[in-house]
Amino acid sequence: MESQRSEWEAWPVAWSALWVGTLTALAVGLIIGLLGFALGANEVASYVDWKKLRLIGVVFSVGGAFFAFVAGGWAAARIAGFRRSEPAMLHGAIVWLLAVPLLLTLAALGGLGHFGGWYGGLAGTPSWVTPVGSADPNLAIATRNNALATAVALLLGLVGSVVGGWMASGEPMTFTHYRTRDRLAAAPGPTGRPTELTERRS
Repeated sequence: MESQRSEWEAWPVAWSALWVGTLTALAVGLIIGLLGFALGANEVASYVDWKKLRLIGVVFSVGGAFFAFVAGGWAAARIAGFRRSEPAMLHGAIVWLLAVPLLLTLAALGGLGHFGGWYGGLAGTPSWVTPVGSADPNLAIATRNNALATAVALLLGLVGSVVGGWMASGEPMTFTHYRTRDRLAAAPGPTGRPTELTERRS
């Protein structure tokens, strides 16, 4: 009698690949940020001003946040050697999870300005900037703009890391592929047992 397969199946976590992917994301983000400064797309400012944003600045900020993590997710999943998209996408998301505390550390040390202005909200506002009890409307607007821009940049990074992992798996990037793949994988083969179309990492 064949033993039934367990309902749960653990996915391996390749930590070396995750660290390489995280460092790749930070390095690519730094290069894109510095290129933005060199081309005048990124401006040095204490906060994000939505009225003064230029199109090229938005392109560099959005592209930097997205494509840096695409590269990180792709590197992690490719090094780990996953051929299924699910664990590859999961590793891309873990790259993003590892990068967030590193970005917070860079922000605390004052080194996040090289990545562009969209991560300014990670640094926060020191308590000594304004006296307690005085409400500065300009400070409130700056804090809101920085928080919104940082949230957009982080979410774009998460999407980019998942897309990068999916690309590295080599599977078609369509949602209908899963239904077809699972149906074909469960079809009986010549020996009467279900066939596995793609290799799985053991």
